[in-house]
Amino acid sequence: MMKRIFMIVLDSLGIGAAPDAAEFGDENTNTLESIVKSEKFYCPNMKRLGLFNIEGVNCGTPEDQPVGNYGRLREKSGGKDTIIGHWELAGIISEKAMPLFPDGFPKEFTDEFEKRTGRKFICNKPYSGTEVIKEYGEEHMRTGDLILYTSADSVCQIAANESIVPVEQLYEYCETAREILSGDMAVGRVIARPFVGTSSDSFCRTSNRHDFALSPPAPTMLDLLCGHGKDVIALGKIFDIFNGKGITETYKTAGNTDGMEKLRMISERDFSGLCFLNLVDFDMLYGHRRDVDGYAQALTEFDGFLTGFMETMRDDDLLIISADHGCDPAYMKTTDHTREDVPVLMYNRKNTKGRSYGTCEGFTCAANTICHQLGVESRFYGKTLDL
Repeated sequence: MMKRIFMIVLDSLGIGAAPDAAEFGDENTNTLESIVKSEKFYCPNMKRLGLFNIEGVNCGTPEDQPVGNYGRLREKSGGKDTIIGHWELAGIISEKAMPLFPDGFPKEFTDEFEKRTGRKFICNKPYSGTEVIKEYGEEHMRTGDLILYTSADSVCQIAANESIVPVEQLYEYCETAREILSGDMAVGRVIARPFVGTSSDSFCRTSNRHDFALSPPAPTMLDLLCGHGKDVIALGKIFDIFNGKGITETYKTAGNTDGMEKLRMISERDFSGLCFLNLVDFDMLYGHRRDVDGYAQALTEFDGFLTGFMETMRDDDLLIISADHGCDPAYMKTTDHTREDVPVLMYNRKNTKGRSYGTCEGFTCAANTICHQLGVESRFYGKTLDL
Protein backbone atom coordinates (compact mmCIF):
# COMPACT_ATOMS: atom_id res chain seq x y z
CA MET A 1 0.00 0.00 0.00
CA MET A 2 0.97 3.61 -0.54
CA LYS A 3 0.88 6.55 1.86
CA ARG A 4 0.79 9.33 -0.76
CA ILE A 5 -0.58 9.29 -4.30
CA PHE A 6 0.01 12.08 -6.80
CA MET A 7 -2.60 11.97 -9.57
CA ILE A 8 -1.83 14.30 -12.51
CA VAL A 9 -4.40 14.86 -15.26
CA LEU A 10 -2.81 16.13 -18.46
CA ASP A 11 -5.99 17.83 -19.61
CA SER A 12 -6.83 16.51 -23.13
CA LEU A 13 -3.86 14.19 -23.78
CA GLY A 14 -5.70 11.55 -25.81
CA ILE A 15 -3.80 8.65 -27.37
CA GLY A 16 -6.05 7.75 -30.30
CA ALA A 17 -9.67 7.67 -31.38
CA ALA A 18 -11.98 5.54 -29.24
CA PRO A 19 -14.02 2.82 -30.98
CA ASP A 20 -17.10 5.08 -30.91
CA ALA A 21 -15.25 8.21 -32.09
CA ALA A 22 -17.25 8.33 -35.35
CA GLU A 23 -20.44 8.88 -33.32
CA PHE A 24 -18.83 12.09 -32.04
CA GLY A 25 -17.47 13.15 -35.44
CA ASP A 26 -13.92 12.41 -34.31
CA GLU A 27 -12.70 9.67 -36.64
CA ASN A 28 -8.93 9.21 -36.85
CA THR A 29 -8.12 11.73 -34.14
CA ASN A 30 -4.96 11.20 -32.10
CA THR A 31 -3.68 13.97 -29.85
CA LEU A 32 -0.43 12.23 -28.91
CA GLU A 33 0.45 11.31 -32.50
CA SER A 34 -0.12 14.90 -33.62
CA ILE A 35 2.18 16.45 -31.04
CA VAL A 36 4.93 13.82 -31.34
CA LYS A 37 5.46 15.05 -34.92
CA SER A 38 6.43 18.50 -33.64
CA GLU A 39 10.12 19.41 -33.35
CA LYS A 40 9.20 20.93 -29.96
CA PHE A 41 8.39 17.49 -28.53
CA TYR A 42 10.99 15.90 -26.25
CA CYS A 43 9.66 13.68 -23.45
CA PRO A 44 12.26 11.12 -22.34
CA ASN A 45 10.73 10.64 -18.89
CA MET A 46 7.28 9.68 -20.15
CA LYS A 47 9.00 7.43 -22.68
CA ARG A 48 10.80 5.72 -19.78
CA LEU A 49 7.48 5.33 -17.99
CA GLY A 50 6.10 3.43 -20.98
CA LEU A 51 4.06 6.01 -22.90
CA PHE A 52 5.05 4.54 -26.27
CA ASN A 53 4.70 0.96 -25.06
CA ILE A 54 0.95 1.38 -24.50
CA GLU A 55 -1.18 -1.04 -26.49
CA GLY A 56 -2.23 0.59 -29.77
CA VAL A 57 0.20 3.53 -29.59
CA ASN A 58 2.06 3.52 -32.89
CA CYS A 59 3.97 6.79 -32.63
CA GLY A 60 7.24 7.40 -30.83
CA THR A 61 9.77 4.73 -29.92
CA PRO A 62 8.90 2.09 -27.29
CA GLU A 63 11.20 1.79 -24.28
CA ASP A 64 13.16 -1.46 -24.03
CA GLN A 65 12.73 -1.66 -20.26
CA PRO A 66 10.05 0.77 -19.00
CA VAL A 67 10.34 1.78 -15.35
CA GLY A 68 6.61 2.43 -15.04
CA ASN A 69 3.39 0.50 -15.56
CA TYR A 70 1.35 1.64 -18.54
CA GLY A 71 -2.00 1.14 -20.21
CA ARG A 72 -4.91 2.54 -22.20
CA LEU A 73 -8.13 3.67 -20.49
CA ARG A 74 -11.36 3.62 -22.50
CA GLU A 75 -14.20 5.91 -21.45
CA LYS A 76 -17.60 4.42 -20.64
CA SER A 77 -19.47 7.71 -20.18
CA GLY A 78 -21.60 9.28 -22.88
CA GLY A 79 -19.62 12.50 -23.26
CA LYS A 80 -16.16 13.87 -23.90
CA ASP A 81 -15.96 16.92 -21.67
CA THR A 82 -13.80 17.85 -18.71
CA ILE A 83 -16.30 17.20 -15.93
CA ILE A 84 -17.50 13.85 -17.25
CA GLY A 85 -13.90 12.72 -17.80
CA HIS A 86 -12.78 13.68 -14.29
CA TRP A 87 -15.89 12.24 -12.68
CA GLU A 88 -15.22 8.92 -14.42
CA LEU A 89 -11.59 8.95 -13.28
CA ALA A 90 -13.06 9.36 -9.78
CA GLY A 91 -15.54 6.48 -10.17
CA ILE A 92 -18.73 7.83 -11.79
CA ILE A 93 -19.97 6.78 -15.23
CA SER A 94 -22.29 9.37 -16.83
CA GLU A 95 -24.75 7.78 -19.24
CA LYS A 96 -25.61 11.06 -21.00
CA ALA A 97 -23.41 13.83 -22.30
CA MET A 98 -23.87 17.23 -20.71
CA PRO A 99 -25.81 19.70 -22.89
CA LEU A 100 -24.09 21.92 -25.44
CA PHE A 101 -25.43 25.15 -26.92
CA PRO A 102 -23.75 25.68 -30.30
CA ASP A 103 -26.46 28.20 -31.27
CA GLY A 104 -26.44 30.06 -27.97
CA PHE A 105 -28.68 29.69 -24.92
CA PRO A 106 -32.45 29.44 -25.47
CA LYS A 107 -34.95 32.21 -24.78
CA GLU A 108 -36.26 30.18 -21.86
CA PHE A 109 -32.97 30.82 -20.07
CA THR A 110 -32.16 34.34 -21.26
CA ASP A 111 -35.59 35.75 -20.38
CA GLU A 112 -35.45 34.32 -16.87
CA PHE A 113 -31.85 35.43 -16.42
CA GLU A 114 -32.66 39.04 -17.40
CA LYS A 115 -35.73 39.03 -15.17
CA ARG A 116 -33.86 37.83 -12.10
CA THR A 117 -30.69 39.90 -12.51
CA GLY A 118 -32.05 43.06 -14.10
CA ARG A 119 -29.16 42.90 -16.59
CA LYS A 120 -29.34 42.52 -20.34
CA PHE A 121 -26.72 40.52 -22.23
CA ILE A 122 -24.78 40.58 -25.49
CA CYS A 123 -23.18 37.90 -27.70
CA ASN A 124 -24.85 34.61 -26.62
CA LYS A 125 -22.91 32.28 -28.89
CA PRO A 126 -19.79 30.12 -28.81
CA TYR A 127 -16.65 32.24 -28.60
CA SER A 128 -13.01 32.23 -27.59
CA GLY A 129 -12.73 33.79 -24.14
CA THR A 130 -9.99 36.20 -25.20
CA GLU A 131 -11.65 37.14 -28.50
CA VAL A 132 -15.08 37.72 -26.99
CA ILE A 133 -13.86 40.55 -24.75
CA LYS A 134 -12.04 42.16 -27.68
CA GLU A 135 -15.19 41.95 -29.79
CA TYR A 136 -17.81 42.88 -27.18
CA GLY A 137 -15.85 44.48 -24.34
CA GLU A 138 -16.30 48.09 -25.41
CA GLU A 139 -20.04 47.64 -25.95
CA HIS A 140 -20.24 46.12 -22.48
CA MET A 141 -18.40 49.15 -21.07
CA ARG A 142 -20.89 51.53 -22.74
CA THR A 143 -24.09 49.68 -21.86
CA GLY A 144 -23.32 47.58 -18.80
CA ASP A 145 -24.77 44.55 -20.57
CA LEU A 146 -23.17 41.26 -19.53
CA ILE A 147 -21.18 39.25 -22.10
CA LEU A 148 -22.84 35.84 -22.27
CA TYR A 149 -21.13 33.10 -24.26
CA THR A 150 -20.38 29.40 -24.38
CA SER A 151 -17.78 27.14 -25.97
CA ALA A 152 -17.38 23.65 -27.38
CA ASP A 153 -17.60 22.43 -23.78
CA SER A 154 -20.73 22.23 -21.62
CA VAL A 155 -20.35 25.69 -20.07
CA CYS A 156 -22.12 29.00 -19.65
CA GLN A 157 -19.61 31.84 -19.34
CA ILE A 158 -20.38 35.37 -18.21
CA ALA A 159 -17.76 38.08 -18.67
CA ALA A 160 -17.76 41.58 -17.21
CA ASN A 161 -15.23 44.32 -16.60
CA GLU A 162 -14.39 44.64 -12.92
CA SER A 163 -14.89 48.42 -13.10
CA ILE A 164 -18.44 47.95 -14.40
CA VAL A 165 -19.55 44.88 -12.46
CA PRO A 166 -17.75 44.21 -9.16
CA VAL A 167 -16.42 40.66 -8.93
CA GLU A 168 -18.73 39.61 -6.09
CA GLN A 169 -21.74 40.85 -8.04
CA LEU A 170 -20.63 38.89 -11.10
CA TYR A 171 -20.41 35.80 -8.88
CA GLU A 172 -24.00 36.42 -7.76
CA TYR A 173 -25.13 36.63 -11.39
CA CYS A 174 -23.37 33.33 -12.09
CA GLU A 175 -25.05 31.71 -9.10
CA THR A 176 -28.38 32.83 -10.53
CA ALA A 177 -27.50 31.34 -13.91
CA ARG A 178 -26.48 28.11 -12.15
CA GLU A 179 -29.92 27.91 -10.50
CA ILE A 180 -31.74 28.45 -13.81
CA LEU A 181 -29.61 26.03 -15.84
CA SER A 182 -31.13 22.80 -14.60
CA GLY A 183 -32.78 19.77 -16.17
CA ASP A 184 -32.11 19.62 -19.91
CA MET A 185 -30.15 22.88 -19.65
CA ALA A 186 -27.87 21.68 -16.83
CA VAL A 187 -24.45 22.62 -18.21
CA GLY A 188 -21.43 21.25 -16.39
CA ARG A 189 -20.13 24.64 -15.31
CA VAL A 190 -21.17 28.29 -15.11
CA ILE A 191 -17.98 30.34 -15.22
CA ALA A 192 -17.46 33.94 -14.06
CA ARG A 193 -14.91 35.62 -16.36
CA PRO A 194 -13.88 39.02 -14.94
CA PHE A 195 -11.58 41.22 -17.00
CA VAL A 196 -9.92 44.62 -16.75
CA GLY A 197 -8.81 47.33 -19.18
CA THR A 198 -10.38 50.34 -20.86
CA SER A 199 -10.44 49.42 -24.56
CA SER A 200 -10.28 46.41 -26.87
CA ASP A 201 -6.50 46.61 -27.14
CA SER A 202 -6.00 46.60 -23.36
CA PHE A 203 -8.66 44.16 -22.12
CA CYS A 204 -7.32 41.11 -20.31
CA ARG A 205 -8.87 38.49 -18.08
CA THR A 206 -7.99 38.44 -14.38
CA SER A 207 -7.29 35.61 -11.95
CA ASN A 208 -10.71 36.14 -10.34
CA ARG A 209 -12.33 33.46 -12.50
CA HIS A 210 -14.72 31.28 -10.54
CA ASP A 211 -16.53 28.10 -11.62
CA PHE A 212 -19.96 27.09 -10.40
CA ALA A 213 -20.14 23.38 -11.21
CA LEU A 214 -22.68 20.64 -10.80
CA SER A 215 -22.06 18.35 -7.88
CA PRO A 216 -21.28 14.71 -8.72
CA PRO A 217 -24.51 12.66 -8.64
CA ALA A 218 -23.01 9.97 -6.40
CA PRO A 219 -20.06 9.52 -4.04
CA THR A 220 -16.66 9.52 -5.76
CA MET A 221 -13.30 8.18 -4.68
CA LEU A 222 -12.71 11.59 -3.10
CA ASP A 223 -15.68 11.08 -0.78
CA LEU A 224 -14.51 7.57 0.09
CA LEU A 225 -10.99 8.76 0.90
CA CYS A 226 -12.26 11.64 3.05
CA GLY A 227 -14.63 9.29 4.84
CA HIS A 228 -11.66 7.15 5.83
CA GLY A 229 -9.67 10.09 7.17
CA LYS A 230 -7.40 10.53 4.16
CA ASP A 231 -6.17 13.89 2.89
CA VAL A 232 -7.55 14.94 -0.50
CA ILE A 233 -5.57 17.93 -1.76
CA ALA A 234 -6.95 19.55 -4.91
CA LEU A 235 -4.76 21.65 -7.22
CA GLY A 236 -6.02 23.74 -10.13
CA LYS A 237 -9.63 23.30 -11.20
CA ILE A 238 -10.15 19.98 -9.38
CA PHE A 239 -12.12 21.76 -6.62
CA ASP A 240 -14.47 23.32 -9.17
CA ILE A 241 -14.93 20.08 -11.15
CA PHE A 242 -16.15 18.27 -8.03
CA ASN A 243 -17.90 21.35 -6.58
CA GLY A 244 -15.75 20.99 -3.48
CA LYS A 245 -17.12 17.54 -2.61
CA GLY A 246 -14.68 15.15 -0.95
CA ILE A 247 -11.83 17.68 -0.79
CA THR A 248 -9.95 18.60 2.37
CA GLU A 249 -7.63 21.26 0.98
CA THR A 250 -7.47 23.23 -2.27
CA TYR A 251 -5.12 25.60 -4.11
CA LYS A 252 -5.79 27.55 -7.29
CA THR A 253 -3.18 27.55 -10.03
CA ALA A 254 -2.30 30.12 -12.68
CA GLY A 255 -1.52 27.59 -15.42
CA ASN A 256 0.67 24.55 -15.90
CA THR A 257 3.93 25.98 -14.55
CA ASP A 258 2.28 27.18 -11.36
CA GLY A 259 0.45 23.86 -11.00
CA MET A 260 3.67 21.89 -11.21
CA GLU A 261 5.35 24.18 -8.68
CA LYS A 262 2.47 23.77 -6.23
CA LEU A 263 2.61 20.00 -6.69
CA ARG A 264 6.32 20.09 -5.90
CA MET A 265 5.66 22.12 -2.76
CA ILE A 266 2.94 19.73 -1.58
CA SER A 267 5.32 16.79 -2.18
CA GLU A 268 7.72 18.29 0.39
CA ARG A 269 5.01 17.96 3.04
CA ASP A 270 4.03 14.90 5.02
CA PHE A 271 0.43 13.88 4.28
CA SER A 272 -1.55 10.69 3.91
CA GLY A 273 -3.87 10.44 0.92
CA LEU A 274 -4.26 11.93 -2.54
CA CYS A 275 -2.89 15.06 -4.19
CA PHE A 276 -4.95 15.60 -7.36
CA LEU A 277 -3.71 18.04 -10.03
CA ASN A 278 -5.24 19.17 -13.32
CA LEU A 279 -2.91 20.84 -15.85
CA VAL A 280 -5.36 22.86 -17.91
CA ASP A 281 -3.07 24.65 -20.38
CA PHE A 282 -2.78 21.61 -22.66
CA ASP A 283 -6.49 21.86 -23.39
CA MET A 284 -7.28 25.55 -22.96
CA LEU A 285 -4.23 27.15 -24.58
CA TYR A 286 -3.14 24.56 -27.13
CA GLY A 287 -5.75 21.89 -27.85
CA HIS A 288 -8.75 24.13 -28.49
CA ARG A 289 -6.57 26.68 -30.26
CA ARG A 290 -5.17 23.91 -32.48
CA ASP A 291 -1.58 24.82 -31.65
CA VAL A 292 0.49 21.68 -32.24
CA ASP A 293 3.88 23.20 -31.40
CA GLY A 294 2.54 24.93 -28.29
CA TYR A 295 1.08 21.67 -27.05
CA ALA A 296 4.34 19.83 -27.73
CA GLN A 297 6.38 22.50 -25.94
CA ALA A 298 4.05 22.38 -22.91
CA LEU A 299 4.37 18.59 -22.71
CA THR A 300 8.16 18.93 -22.98
CA GLU A 301 8.08 21.35 -20.03
CA PHE A 302 6.01 18.88 -18.01
CA ASP A 303 8.43 16.07 -18.84
CA GLY A 304 11.31 18.22 -17.61
CA PHE A 305 9.44 18.73 -14.33
CA LEU A 306 9.19 14.95 -13.93
CA THR A 307 12.98 14.64 -13.78
CA GLY A 308 13.27 16.32 -10.39
CA PHE A 309 9.89 15.18 -9.08
CA MET A 310 10.52 11.47 -9.65
CA GLU A 311 13.97 11.72 -8.06
CA THR A 312 12.50 13.01 -4.80
CA MET A 313 9.60 10.55 -4.55
CA ARG A 314 9.49 8.37 -1.44
CA ASP A 315 9.25 4.58 -1.38
CA ASP A 316 5.58 4.75 -0.38
CA ASP A 317 4.64 7.38 -3.02
CA LEU A 318 2.73 6.52 -6.19
CA LEU A 319 2.64 8.76 -9.27
CA ILE A 320 -0.29 8.34 -11.67
CA ILE A 321 -0.46 10.30 -14.95
CA SER A 322 -3.59 10.21 -17.09
CA ALA A 323 -6.03 12.45 -19.02
CA ASP A 324 -9.75 13.24 -19.16
CA HIS A 325 -10.41 13.28 -22.94
CA GLY A 326 -8.63 14.24 -26.17
CA CYS A 327 -8.31 17.58 -27.95
CA ASP A 328 -6.28 16.83 -31.07
CA PRO A 329 -4.53 20.09 -32.04
CA ALA A 330 -4.13 18.90 -35.65
CA TYR A 331 -7.84 18.11 -36.14
CA MET A 332 -9.32 21.00 -38.10
CA LYS A 333 -12.95 19.93 -38.59
CA THR A 334 -13.79 21.47 -35.21
CA THR A 335 -12.03 23.04 -32.23
CA ASP A 336 -13.93 20.76 -29.86
CA HIS A 337 -12.62 17.99 -27.62
CA THR A 338 -12.01 14.70 -29.41
CA ARG A 339 -13.34 11.30 -28.34
CA GLU A 340 -10.16 9.40 -27.56
CA ASP A 341 -8.75 6.79 -25.22
CA VAL A 342 -6.32 8.15 -22.63
CA PRO A 343 -3.05 6.90 -21.14
CA VAL A 344 -2.41 5.72 -17.64
CA LEU A 345 1.20 5.73 -16.43
CA MET A 346 2.08 4.62 -12.90
CA TYR A 347 5.40 4.88 -11.10
CA ASN A 348 6.70 3.79 -7.71
CA ARG A 349 10.44 3.80 -7.10
CA LYS A 350 10.38 0.29 -5.58
CA ASN A 351 8.55 -1.23 -8.57
CA THR A 352 10.50 -0.32 -11.69
CA LYS A 353 10.30 -3.44 -13.86
CA GLY A 354 7.32 -2.10 -15.79
CA ARG A 355 4.23 -3.96 -16.94
CA SER A 356 1.43 -3.45 -19.45
CA TYR A 357 -2.20 -3.17 -18.41
CA GLY A 358 -3.34 -3.44 -22.03
CA THR A 359 -6.67 -1.72 -22.73
CA CYS A 360 -8.86 -1.16 -19.67
CA GLU A 361 -12.60 -0.51 -19.89
CA GLY A 362 -13.54 2.55 -17.87
CA PHE A 363 -11.54 5.51 -16.61
CA THR A 364 -12.96 4.24 -13.30
CA CYS A 365 -9.99 1.86 -13.08
CA ALA A 366 -8.06 4.87 -11.77
CA ALA A 367 -10.50 5.33 -8.87
CA ASN A 368 -10.36 1.66 -7.88
CA THR A 369 -6.57 1.68 -8.04
CA ILE A 370 -6.17 4.82 -5.94
CA CYS A 371 -8.59 3.59 -3.28
CA HIS A 372 -6.93 0.16 -3.16
CA GLN A 373 -3.44 1.60 -2.83
CA LEU A 374 -4.59 3.81 0.05
CA GLY A 375 -6.28 0.91 1.84
CA VAL A 376 -9.87 1.98 1.14
CA GLU A 377 -12.43 -0.44 -0.28
CA SER A 378 -14.19 0.65 -3.48
CA ARG A 379 -16.71 -0.96 -5.82
CA PHE A 380 -16.57 1.26 -8.86
CA TYR A 381 -16.96 -0.20 -12.35
CA GLY A 382 -13.81 -1.75 -13.79
CA LYS A 383 -10.75 -3.42 -12.44
CA THR A 384 -8.01 -2.42 -10.05
CA LEU A 385 -4.56 -1.97 -11.61
CA ASP A 386 -2.02 -3.80 -9.46
CA LEU A 387 1.56 -2.63 -9.16
